[in-house]
Amino acid sequence: MKIVFFGSGSFAIPALKYLIDSELVELAAVVTQPDRKSGRGLVLKSTEVKDCVESAGFKGLLFQSGDVGDPGFIKKISELKPDLFVVSCFGQILNKELLEVPEIMAVNIHASLLPKYRGAAPVNWAAMNGEEITGVTIFKMNEKLDAGEIISRKACAIKPDDNSVVLEKRLADIGRKLLEGFLGVAANKEYCLSPQAGEASYAPKLKKQDGLIDWNLDAGTILNKVRGLQPWPNAYTYIDSKLFKIYRAEVIDCEGGVPAEIIETAKDNIKVKCGGNTVLRVFEVQIEGRRKMTVKEFLSGHKVNAGVKLGT
Repeated sequence: MKIVFFGSGSFAIPALKYLIDSELVELAAVVTQPDRKSGRGLVLKSTEVKDCVESAGFKGLLFQSGDVGDPGFIKKISELKPDLFVVSCFGQILNKELLEVPEIMAVNIHASLLPKYRGAAPVNWAAMNGEEITGVTIFKMNEKLDAGEIISRKACAIKPDDNSVVLEKRLADIGRKLLEGFLGVAANKEYCLSPQAGEASYAPKLKKQDGLIDWNLDAGTILNKVRGLQPWPNAYTYIDSKLFKIYRAEVIDCEGGVPAEIIETAKDNIKVKCGGNTVLRVFEVQIEGRRKMTVKEFLSGHKVNAGVKLGT
């Protein structure tokens, strides 16, 4: 069975590695996004999928396209005569003409229990919304966003201390296992297709402003933002007019103080008043221009007193 894989981000890597190593399928091509400038220095950065393909010695299979709807690109992929497309964390919409290329179908490995959290950032939004359960769905793709018929899916608990990076790794491994199971029956078409049932929700692409902390919210809501917005854009505020990111924290109850006020600094933590008589006790941070560090390290180089207010 000949497969073309479409992917870009880290969630796609376990499934891609399975296809690279599998003796049951032929990996005909890997399609990923073009290199893009990133960071303060605007250094050209490749996708994690491209890095994986090159490190595995399969550079000759790689296609980088900024527009997979381009007729020239579709013609090149059609000439490979693939049986199946496997799409995971790719970042572009596949149009009707491209979806009709594979002999069997195009499938997507999506990091939610569809129809919940259709869209670009399902792991982040599930964590930010305080969900206790999420999962992975493999579905047959159509022209609508993440709305195709379901082939298989598996639930996964979200642990209280999970951030989106940790959670995504666990979900990516589930996705690999679901793909392995599907490929075992795909050639003989021994799978079932089920329409999505229930109310749909959406997980739009993250924006930098999604990370700005509103200290009037309760500490639990803010903590979910801290957990859900890693590795980008991260939950952030400002201290002394400098960007101040928060990576690890916990919620405690406390009366007194006003939202955004640092009410106490201890040896290894900072307590920040939030809404609803709650406090965010912060353990790991990053101030503008410095690396990520523990609060203990941060306080050794920055004098921060109770009463300081965070924010713009």
